[in-house]
Amino acid sequence: MPEKFSKWVACWGNATSITDRKEATYAKDLTLRYPIRACFSGNKLRFHFSNLTGTEPVTISEAYVAKATSEYKPTPITFGSSITTSIPAGEEILSDEIAFDVTAGDTLDISMYFGDFTQMNAGTAITGPLSGGKYSYGNFAKSASLPDDLTRKTNWIYFLNTVDIFTEEKNFALVCFGDSITAQDWPDYLTLRCEREGFNNVSIIRRAVSGTRILREYSCITYAAYGLKGATRFPIEMNVAGAHSVIVQHGINDIIHPVGVEVNKFRPWSDMPTADDLINGVRTLYITHARKLGLKVYSGTLLPIYGWRTYNENRDLIRMAFNEWLRTAPDFDGCVDFDKAVRGHNDPKAFAAGFDSGDHLHPSAKAYEAMAECVPETLLK
Repeated sequence: MPEKFSKWVACWGNATSITDRKEATYAKDLTLRYPIRACFSGNKLRFHFSNLTGTEPVTISEAYVAKATSEYKPTPITFGSSITTSIPAGEEILSDEIAFDVTAGDTLDISMYFGDFTQMNAGTAITGPLSGGKYSYGNFAKSASLPDDLTRKTNWIYFLNTVDIFTEEKNFALVCFGDSITAQDWPDYLTLRCEREGFNNVSIIRRAVSGTRILREYSCITYAAYGLKGATRFPIEMNVAGAHSVIVQHGINDIIHPVGVEVNKFRPWSDMPTADDLINGVRTLYITHARKLGLKVYSGTLLPIYGWRTYNENRDLIRMAFNEWLRTAPDFDGCVDFDKAVRGHNDPKAFAAGFDSGDHLHPSAKAYEAMAECVPETLLK
Protein backbone atom coordinates (compact mmCIF):
# COMPACT_ATOMS: atom_id res chain seq x y z
CA MET A 1 0.00 0.00 0.00
CA PRO A 2 1.45 3.41 -0.96
CA GLU A 3 2.36 5.85 1.80
CA LYS A 4 -0.57 8.22 2.50
CA PHE A 5 1.72 11.21 3.06
CA SER A 6 4.25 11.83 0.34
CA LYS A 7 5.37 15.48 0.05
CA TRP A 8 6.08 18.70 1.89
CA VAL A 9 3.63 21.60 1.52
CA ALA A 10 3.72 24.96 3.30
CA CYS A 11 0.61 25.26 5.46
CA TRP A 12 1.35 28.70 6.99
CA GLY A 13 3.73 31.46 6.02
CA ASN A 14 4.54 35.14 6.08
CA ALA A 15 7.22 37.43 4.72
CA THR A 16 10.21 38.55 6.76
CA SER A 17 11.28 42.17 6.49
CA ILE A 18 12.65 45.09 8.48
CA THR A 19 10.70 45.78 11.65
CA ASP A 20 9.64 49.26 12.72
CA ARG A 21 12.56 51.19 14.20
CA LYS A 22 11.23 52.10 17.64
CA GLU A 23 13.28 53.21 20.63
CA ALA A 24 13.69 49.63 21.88
CA THR A 25 15.23 47.30 19.33
CA TYR A 26 16.35 44.48 21.64
CA ALA A 27 14.51 42.01 23.83
CA LYS A 28 15.71 39.64 26.58
CA ASP A 29 14.05 36.80 28.48
CA LEU A 30 11.15 36.77 26.03
CA THR A 31 8.65 34.13 24.92
CA LEU A 32 6.87 34.45 21.57
CA ARG A 33 3.83 32.26 20.79
CA TYR A 34 2.05 32.07 17.45
CA PRO A 35 -1.04 29.90 16.91
CA ILE A 36 -1.56 28.54 13.40
CA ARG A 37 -4.35 26.46 11.91
CA ALA A 38 -3.30 23.30 10.12
CA CYS A 39 -5.21 23.14 6.84
CA PHE A 40 -3.88 19.64 6.01
CA SER A 41 -3.41 16.36 7.81
CA GLY A 42 0.11 15.00 7.98
CA ASN A 43 2.69 13.21 10.09
CA LYS A 44 5.74 15.49 10.10
CA LEU A 45 6.45 19.22 10.48
CA ARG A 46 9.40 21.43 9.72
CA PHE A 47 9.88 25.11 10.50
CA HIS A 48 11.58 27.95 8.63
CA PHE A 49 13.06 30.73 10.76
CA SER A 50 14.37 33.97 9.30
CA ASN A 51 16.81 36.65 10.33
CA LEU A 52 16.84 38.01 6.78
CA THR A 53 16.91 41.68 7.76
CA GLY A 54 18.85 41.32 11.00
CA THR A 55 22.35 42.75 11.34
CA GLU A 56 23.35 40.44 14.22
CA PRO A 57 22.92 36.71 14.86
CA VAL A 58 19.77 35.73 16.74
CA THR A 59 19.83 32.82 19.20
CA ILE A 60 16.68 30.78 19.80
CA SER A 61 17.20 29.30 23.27
CA GLU A 62 14.40 26.76 22.79
CA ALA A 63 11.32 26.28 20.64
CA TYR A 64 8.32 23.96 20.76
CA VAL A 65 5.20 22.97 18.86
CA ALA A 66 2.06 21.80 20.63
CA LYS A 67 -1.58 21.20 19.81
CA ALA A 68 -3.75 23.80 21.51
CA THR A 69 -5.82 21.25 23.45
CA SER A 70 -6.50 20.49 27.11
CA GLU A 71 -3.68 17.93 27.00
CA TYR A 72 -0.85 20.30 26.18
CA LYS A 73 2.21 18.29 25.15
CA PRO A 74 4.98 20.49 23.73
CA THR A 75 7.35 18.79 21.31
CA PRO A 76 10.83 20.31 20.94
CA ILE A 77 11.74 21.88 17.61
CA THR A 78 15.34 20.89 17.00
CA PHE A 79 18.19 22.00 14.76
CA GLY A 80 20.78 19.31 14.08
CA SER A 81 19.28 17.51 17.10
CA SER A 82 19.92 20.56 19.31
CA ILE A 83 17.08 22.56 20.87
CA THR A 84 19.18 25.74 20.67
CA THR A 85 20.26 27.40 17.46
CA SER A 86 21.66 30.65 16.10
CA ILE A 87 20.30 32.31 12.96
CA PRO A 88 23.10 34.27 11.26
CA ALA A 89 22.44 37.86 10.22
CA GLY A 90 20.82 38.02 6.80
CA GLU A 91 20.01 34.32 6.66
CA GLU A 92 17.14 31.87 7.02
CA ILE A 93 17.35 28.39 8.53
CA LEU A 94 15.29 25.21 8.47
CA SER A 95 14.62 23.02 11.50
CA ASP A 96 14.93 19.28 11.65
CA GLU A 97 11.92 17.28 10.49
CA ILE A 98 9.71 16.73 13.54
CA ALA A 99 7.52 13.62 13.78
CA PHE A 100 4.14 15.11 14.66
CA ASP A 101 0.68 13.82 13.77
CA VAL A 102 -1.59 16.60 12.57
CA THR A 103 -5.27 16.52 11.61
CA ALA A 104 -6.65 19.23 9.32
CA GLY A 105 -8.28 21.84 11.52
CA ASP A 106 -5.89 21.46 14.44
CA THR A 107 -4.52 24.63 16.02
CA LEU A 108 -0.79 24.43 16.63
CA ASP A 109 1.07 26.71 19.04
CA ILE A 110 4.63 27.50 17.98
CA SER A 111 6.54 28.93 20.93
CA MET A 112 10.06 30.36 21.01
CA TYR A 113 12.13 31.53 23.95
CA PHE A 114 14.97 34.04 23.67
CA GLY A 115 17.06 34.09 26.83
CA ASP A 116 19.79 36.54 25.87
CA PHE A 117 19.64 39.99 24.30
CA THR A 118 17.98 39.58 20.89
CA GLN A 119 17.85 42.07 18.02
CA MET A 120 14.17 42.22 17.00
CA ASN A 121 14.79 43.37 13.44
CA ALA A 122 13.33 40.51 11.37
CA GLY A 123 9.58 40.15 11.12
CA THR A 124 6.42 41.60 9.67
CA ALA A 125 3.10 42.98 10.89
CA ILE A 126 -0.09 41.22 9.75
CA THR A 127 -3.77 41.44 10.62
CA GLY A 128 -6.88 39.37 10.06
CA PRO A 129 -9.22 37.04 11.94
CA LEU A 130 -6.61 34.24 11.94
CA SER A 131 -3.49 36.34 12.49
CA GLY A 132 -1.46 37.44 15.46
CA GLY A 133 0.19 36.02 18.51
CA LYS A 134 1.38 36.81 22.02
CA TYR A 135 4.59 37.62 23.82
CA SER A 136 5.45 37.10 27.48
CA TYR A 137 8.26 38.30 29.72
CA GLY A 138 9.96 35.16 30.99
CA ASN A 139 10.33 31.59 29.80
CA PHE A 140 6.89 30.09 29.24
CA ALA A 141 7.60 28.32 25.97
CA LYS A 142 6.50 24.94 27.36
CA SER A 143 3.56 26.27 29.38
CA ALA A 144 -0.01 25.44 28.37
CA SER A 145 -1.07 28.99 29.21
CA LEU A 146 0.76 32.28 29.35
CA PRO A 147 0.50 34.45 32.51
CA ASP A 148 -2.00 37.26 32.02
CA ASP A 149 0.07 39.81 33.93
CA LEU A 150 3.20 39.19 31.85
CA THR A 151 1.61 38.73 28.42
CA ARG A 152 0.36 40.97 25.61
CA LYS A 153 -1.02 40.36 22.14
CA THR A 154 1.02 41.25 19.07
CA ASN A 155 0.48 41.39 15.33
CA TRP A 156 4.21 41.35 14.67
CA ILE A 157 5.45 37.96 13.53
CA TYR A 158 9.14 37.71 14.44
CA PHE A 159 11.55 35.11 13.03
CA LEU A 160 8.98 32.37 12.36
CA ASN A 161 8.63 32.47 8.59
CA THR A 162 6.96 29.30 7.28
CA VAL A 163 5.59 26.00 8.60
CA ASP A 164 5.65 22.96 6.29
CA ILE A 165 3.68 19.76 6.75
CA PHE A 166 4.41 16.35 5.24
CA THR A 167 1.07 15.61 3.67
CA GLU A 168 -0.82 14.08 0.76
CA GLU A 169 0.19 14.49 -2.87
CA LYS A 170 -3.09 16.28 -3.76
CA ASN A 171 -2.40 19.24 -1.43
CA PHE A 172 -0.77 22.48 -2.63
CA ALA A 173 -0.05 26.10 -1.67
CA LEU A 174 -1.35 29.35 -3.16
CA VAL A 175 0.97 32.30 -2.49
CA CYS A 176 -0.44 35.82 -1.98
CA PHE A 177 2.31 38.39 -2.66
CA GLY A 178 1.95 42.10 -1.97
CA ASP A 179 2.06 45.03 0.41
CA SER A 180 -0.17 46.27 3.27
CA ILE A 181 -3.38 45.34 1.42
CA THR A 182 -2.22 41.71 1.51
CA ALA A 183 -0.56 42.00 4.93
CA GLN A 184 -4.03 42.83 6.18
CA ASP A 185 -7.14 40.69 6.20
CA TRP A 186 -8.06 39.25 2.80
CA PRO A 187 -5.74 36.19 2.88
CA ASP A 188 -7.29 35.17 6.20
CA TYR A 189 -10.79 35.57 4.77
CA LEU A 190 -9.69 33.49 1.79
CA THR A 191 -8.55 30.74 4.17
CA LEU A 192 -11.94 30.87 5.91
CA ARG A 193 -13.70 30.75 2.55
CA CYS A 194 -11.74 27.64 1.58
CA GLU A 195 -12.81 25.95 4.80
CA ARG A 196 -16.43 27.00 4.35
CA GLU A 197 -16.68 25.96 0.70
CA GLY A 198 -14.73 22.72 1.01
CA PHE A 199 -11.53 23.68 -0.82
CA ASN A 200 -9.57 21.39 1.47
CA ASN A 201 -6.44 20.84 -0.61
CA VAL A 202 -5.07 24.40 -0.69
CA SER A 203 -3.14 26.47 1.84
CA ILE A 204 -3.01 30.26 1.65
CA ILE A 205 0.55 31.52 2.15
CA ARG A 206 0.91 35.26 2.73
CA ARG A 207 4.07 37.02 1.57
CA ALA A 208 3.32 40.69 2.22
CA VAL A 209 5.05 43.71 3.76
CA SER A 210 3.32 47.02 4.50
CA GLY A 211 4.70 49.96 2.52
CA THR A 212 6.86 47.89 0.19
CA ARG A 213 7.33 48.91 -3.45
CA ILE A 214 8.20 47.08 -6.64
CA LEU A 215 11.03 49.36 -7.79
CA ARG A 216 12.43 51.17 -4.73
CA GLU A 217 13.18 50.79 -1.05
CA TYR A 218 14.09 53.27 1.68
CA SER A 219 17.49 53.49 3.35
CA CYS A 220 16.43 55.60 6.36
CA ILE A 221 15.19 54.33 9.73
CA THR A 222 12.02 56.44 9.47
CA TYR A 223 10.69 54.27 6.64
CA ALA A 224 12.82 51.16 7.09
CA ALA A 225 9.75 49.08 8.00
CA TYR A 226 8.34 49.77 4.52
CA GLY A 227 10.56 46.92 3.60
CA LEU A 228 12.67 45.45 0.88
CA LYS A 229 11.92 46.15 -2.77
CA GLY A 230 10.35 43.58 -5.04
CA ALA A 231 13.61 42.64 -6.78
CA THR A 232 14.97 41.51 -3.41
CA ARG A 233 11.81 40.09 -1.88
CA PHE A 234 10.28 37.98 -4.62
CA PRO A 235 13.01 35.35 -5.21
CA ILE A 236 13.33 34.80 -1.44
CA GLU A 237 9.61 34.75 -0.67
CA MET A 238 8.74 32.29 -3.42
CA ASN A 239 10.62 29.62 -1.48
CA VAL A 240 7.33 27.85 -0.70
CA ALA A 241 7.09 24.06 -0.57
CA GLY A 242 4.27 22.69 -2.70
CA ALA A 243 3.44 26.05 -4.28
CA HIS A 244 1.27 25.86 -7.40
CA SER A 245 0.34 29.50 -8.09
CA VAL A 246 0.98 33.06 -6.95
CA ILE A 247 -1.33 36.09 -6.91
CA VAL A 248 0.67 39.32 -7.26
CA GLN A 249 -1.11 42.42 -5.91
CA HIS A 250 1.66 45.00 -5.73
CA GLY A 251 2.54 48.48 -6.95
CA ILE A 252 0.25 51.02 -5.27
CA ASN A 253 3.02 52.32 -2.99
CA ASP A 254 5.25 53.06 -5.99
CA ILE A 255 2.44 55.36 -7.18
CA ILE A 256 1.41 57.10 -3.94
CA HIS A 257 4.73 57.59 -2.11
CA PRO A 258 6.66 60.25 -4.11
CA VAL A 259 5.86 63.82 -3.01
CA GLY A 260 9.06 65.76 -3.79
CA VAL A 261 12.06 66.55 -1.60
CA GLU A 262 10.63 69.94 -0.67
CA VAL A 263 7.89 68.03 1.18
CA ASN A 264 9.84 64.96 2.29
CA LYS A 265 13.57 64.54 1.64
CA PHE A 266 13.20 60.73 1.43
CA ARG A 267 10.43 60.78 -1.21
CA PRO A 268 11.75 62.50 -4.35
CA TRP A 269 9.73 62.87 -7.53
CA SER A 270 12.42 60.83 -9.29
CA ASP A 271 10.89 57.78 -7.58
CA MET A 272 7.63 58.32 -9.46
CA PRO A 273 7.12 55.45 -11.96
CA THR A 274 5.26 55.38 -15.20
CA ALA A 275 2.79 52.58 -15.90
CA ASP A 276 5.44 51.08 -18.19
CA ASP A 277 7.96 51.12 -15.35
CA LEU A 278 5.56 49.09 -13.20
CA ILE A 279 4.76 46.73 -16.06
CA ASN A 280 8.43 46.09 -16.80
CA GLY A 281 9.10 45.58 -13.10
CA VAL A 282 6.42 42.93 -12.76
CA ARG A 283 7.56 41.21 -15.94
CA THR A 284 11.25 41.10 -15.11
CA LEU A 285 11.15 40.74 -11.32
CA TYR A 286 8.11 38.55 -10.73
CA ILE A 287 6.80 36.73 -13.79
CA THR A 288 10.21 35.62 -15.06
CA HIS A 289 11.21 34.17 -11.71
CA ALA A 290 7.82 32.54 -11.06
CA ARG A 291 7.99 30.79 -14.44
CA LYS A 292 11.43 29.42 -13.60
CA LEU A 293 9.83 27.82 -10.54
CA GLY A 294 6.99 26.39 -12.61
CA LEU A 295 4.37 28.54 -10.91
CA LYS A 296 1.20 29.88 -12.46
CA VAL A 297 1.00 33.66 -12.07
CA TYR A 298 -2.21 35.62 -11.51
CA SER A 299 -2.35 39.40 -11.47
CA GLY A 300 -4.23 41.31 -8.79
CA THR A 301 -5.52 44.75 -9.76
CA LEU A 302 -4.76 47.81 -7.61
CA LEU A 303 -7.56 49.22 -5.46
CA PRO A 304 -9.06 52.74 -5.61
CA ILE A 305 -7.11 55.60 -4.00
CA TYR A 306 -9.53 58.53 -4.46
CA GLY A 307 -9.35 60.67 -1.30
CA TRP A 308 -5.97 59.34 -0.14
CA ARG A 309 -3.77 62.18 1.10
CA THR A 310 -1.45 62.15 -1.93
CA TYR A 311 -4.18 61.42 -4.49
CA ASN A 312 -4.13 63.31 -7.74
CA GLU A 313 -5.45 62.58 -11.21
CA ASN A 314 -2.04 61.68 -12.63
CA ARG A 315 -1.47 58.99 -9.99
CA ASP A 316 -4.87 57.52 -10.73
CA LEU A 317 -4.19 57.52 -14.47
CA ILE A 318 -1.04 55.47 -13.78
CA ARG A 319 -3.01 53.09 -11.57
CA MET A 320 -5.74 52.62 -14.19
CA ALA A 321 -3.26 52.08 -17.02
CA PHE A 322 -1.39 49.52 -14.93
CA ASN A 323 -4.67 47.83 -14.03
CA GLU A 324 -5.64 47.57 -17.68
CA TRP A 325 -2.40 45.72 -18.37
CA LEU A 326 -2.94 43.48 -15.34
CA ARG A 327 -6.39 42.56 -16.68
CA THR A 328 -5.40 41.90 -20.28
CA ALA A 329 -1.73 40.93 -20.53
CA PRO A 330 -1.07 37.43 -21.89
CA ASP A 331 1.88 37.23 -19.50
CA PHE A 332 -0.50 36.01 -16.77
CA ASP A 333 -2.53 32.84 -16.34
CA GLY A 334 -5.45 35.01 -15.23
CA CYS A 335 -6.49 38.11 -13.31
CA VAL A 336 -8.02 38.51 -9.86
CA ASP A 337 -9.89 41.78 -10.29
CA PHE A 338 -9.79 43.12 -6.73
CA ASP A 339 -10.43 46.67 -7.99
CA LYS A 340 -13.71 45.65 -9.60
CA ALA A 341 -14.75 43.80 -6.43
CA VAL A 342 -14.43 46.82 -4.13
CA ARG A 343 -14.90 49.97 -6.26
CA GLY A 344 -18.06 52.04 -6.40
CA HIS A 345 -20.58 51.46 -9.19
CA ASN A 346 -21.35 55.15 -9.63
CA ASP A 347 -17.80 56.37 -8.96
CA PRO A 348 -15.27 53.65 -9.86
CA LYS A 349 -12.39 55.86 -8.73
CA ALA A 350 -13.48 55.39 -5.11
CA PHE A 351 -14.39 52.50 -2.84
CA ALA A 352 -18.00 51.31 -2.79
CA ALA A 353 -20.09 52.39 0.21
CA GLY A 354 -18.93 50.58 3.34
CA PHE A 355 -15.76 49.30 1.68
CA ASP A 356 -13.39 52.12 2.72
CA SER A 357 -11.53 51.71 6.02
CA GLY A 358 -11.56 55.51 6.34
CA ASP A 359 -8.13 56.35 4.96
CA HIS A 360 -9.23 55.92 1.30
CA LEU A 361 -6.41 53.44 0.66
CA HIS A 362 -7.04 50.36 2.79
CA PRO A 363 -10.29 48.40 2.55
CA SER A 364 -12.73 47.81 5.39
CA ALA A 365 -13.22 44.31 6.83
CA LYS A 366 -16.29 43.93 4.61
CA ALA A 367 -14.23 44.85 1.55
CA TYR A 368 -11.48 42.40 2.50
CA GLU A 369 -14.14 39.70 2.56
CA ALA A 370 -15.25 40.78 -0.91
CA MET A 371 -11.64 40.51 -2.11
CA ALA A 372 -11.47 36.94 -0.82
CA GLU A 373 -14.77 36.11 -2.48
CA CYS A 374 -13.60 37.33 -5.90
CA VAL A 375 -10.66 34.91 -6.12
CA PRO A 376 -11.64 32.42 -8.86
CA GLU A 377 -12.38 28.87 -7.79
CA THR A 378 -9.84 27.61 -10.34
CA LEU A 379 -7.04 28.83 -8.06
CA LEU A 380 -8.46 26.93 -5.06
CA LYS A 381 -9.07 23.53 -6.67
